[in-house]
Amino acid sequence: MSDHNHLHSDHDHHDHGHDHHHNHNDHDHHHGFGFGHQHTHAPANFGKAFALGITLNTLYIGAEVFWGIWAHSLSLLADAGHNLSDVLGLGAAWLAETLARRAPTTRFTYGLRRSTILAALINATILLLVTGGIIWEACIRLFSHTPVQGTAVSWVAFIGILVNGLTALLFMRGASKDLNIRGAFLHMASDAVMSLAVVIAGIIIAWTGFAIIDPIVSLVVSLSIVIGTWSLMRSSLELSLDAVPQGISPEEVRTALLSISHVTGLHHLHIWAMSTTETALTVHLTSNATSSHDTRQILTEATLLLRSKFNISHPTFQIETSVSTDCVEQKTCC
Repeated sequence: MSDHNHLHSDHDHHDHGHDHHHNHNDHDHHHGFGFGHQHTHAPANFGKAFALGITLNTLYIGAEVFWGIWAHSLSLLADAGHNLSDVLGLGAAWLAETLARRAPTTRFTYGLRRSTILAALINATILLLVTGGIIWEACIRLFSHTPVQGTAVSWVAFIGILVNGLTALLFMRGASKDLNIRGAFLHMASDAVMSLAVVIAGIIIAWTGFAIIDPIVSLVVSLSIVIGTWSLMRSSLELSLDAVPQGISPEEVRTALLSISHVTGLHHLHIWAMSTTETALTVHLTSNATSSHDTRQILTEATLLLRSKFNISHPTFQIETSVSTDCVEQKTCC
């Protein structure tokens, strides 16, 4: 029977780490290595960004619906629909960010971090459904000749560029690091583009009188939004199914771990997202270490390596001092 040592690198709520060395033979526990985990939650001031974005868009929705009905503009009503989806999406993202900060409980031992992944998935779903409805209505409008007040449409949509553009800027700096914030940013940026398209459509209609421009512009912009949203949908769906987060190569992680002194092989390597900003890992490492000092050194190097090179802040290691019976070739199996 092989001798197993379980080594966990995890964190407490005071931003410093607890590493546990559990030896099955003598049940000796050692605590105290200072491996603080890097947390990349969205900054606290995103709460103000969510509040401002929701308020501005709610006010603008009312204006768009009123003028859209008065001017018989599908583009304007379509833009209002996107703004409504924005309010719902921003609300979901804000709620998820708040829930992700809650401390773990005995029932939710990881806390509610994964709610950020669900919020990103909800954002993508809402955006695709609303855009699909607009595409359907635009197709119908292509064969009906409803008059459109081009000048009024352009002025209202111009305000939309300011509202949506300002809100998108509030989330831009977090969009590349947090899928949840990216969903909020994409929502607002998409509506800013839609508003710009509506302005252009309104000007053309005012000059030419061709009302068919309205549904054509709606179709073009809606299709571009679907293409842009698809990556958000795919990424959030993959993370919800415990896929390896984008930007992390399991083979590179494997190679890095095998480069550590006294590590002779590894198996059962699993990498998944705990939230849109935090990544966890579990792995069995085979070692030829002959002392507890060498074993601790493996834990130290592996923890720091994963955190600095791959931004994996929640690793758990099992150290095995002999070949495991369920894995013949430990350097390649998983």
